[in-house]
Amino acid sequence: MFDYLGELIAYKWLGFSPSSHLGSALQFFFSDVPKILVMLAIAIFIISVIRSYFPPEKTKKFLSRKHSFIGNILAALIGIMTPFCSCSAVPLFIGLIEAGVPLGVTFSFLISSPMVNEIALVLLWGMFGWKIAAIYALSGVIIAIIGGIVIGKFNLEHLVESYVYEIKSEDIEIDDPTFKERCSEAFEFTKELLKKVSIYIVIAIAIGGFIHGYVPDEFLVKYAGRDNLFAVPMVVALGVPLYNSAAGMVPIVYALMEKGLPLGTVLAFMMAVSAISFPEMIILRNVLKPKLIAIFAGILAVAIIFTGYLFNIIM
Repeated sequence: MFDYLGELIAYKWLGFSPSSHLGSALQFFFSDVPKILVMLAIAIFIISVIRSYFPPEKTKKFLSRKHSFIGNILAALIGIMTPFCSCSAVPLFIGLIEAGVPLGVTFSFLISSPMVNEIALVLLWGMFGWKIAAIYALSGVIIAIIGGIVIGKFNLEHLVESYVYEIKSEDIEIDDPTFKERCSEAFEFTKELLKKVSIYIVIAIAIGGFIHGYVPDEFLVKYAGRDNLFAVPMVVALGVPLYNSAAGMVPIVYALMEKGLPLGTVLAFMMAVSAISFPEMIILRNVLKPKLIAIFAGILAVAIIFTGYLFNIIM
């Protein structure tokens, strides 16, 4: 239905040829804007209802009782279900430290939360199928678990800014709304979030449309294709200066995969943008000392590059 709409607008109403660069780009744009926005609205609403059962206060209390390994696994899984990007994950990071959660367990959450975005997961499922969505989720969770365990083994608590340990949060009473109230709040949250992110999604789709229509297949395959041994670290380095959520990267990922780029390379780019971008490091500087930020980014970069190569080999 959405592909037909894109063809109708680009080729029939606007009169562009399917063989032209602009016609191809516009068909991609007008097909994907309604498709992704509809999928996004449905995904945000359903996930908002689910995540209403996991407020930050409950998350802190739950993880404060867990220790290494099991705690790392649970923190990584909870990170998928929470609505936090890099900006909003920092306050909960402070809360987890204050609640006595081990540093390594806290980092498993901090890695998983922006990297494995549940909305991106639903969009990937809808656009590529459940296998690619599962690969994305599984690889992100494994990176979060291993990254948290490694950081925990180094005993790096002294590299967290001292004021974090001095903060004392008050106990907040946790409400227990009815299902109808949860749905009502989810509906309002969906409207507000769509207002905020729609423009970024449209911009991302426009970039994807440009790649789809104008960037030659040979160019991408030459510099980021399977035959380029350094393609994976190259796209990870390219993703560092950028800042976008995983959900916002999906249209670009779609266009890159259509051009023939390997799955591992594309996933590595997507993860680098959402998990180790330079703007995120600036945000984390509020609570982490530079040495710990460097260790954190280095572990993530190595893990993401390894994951990219692994999936390029096995897929």
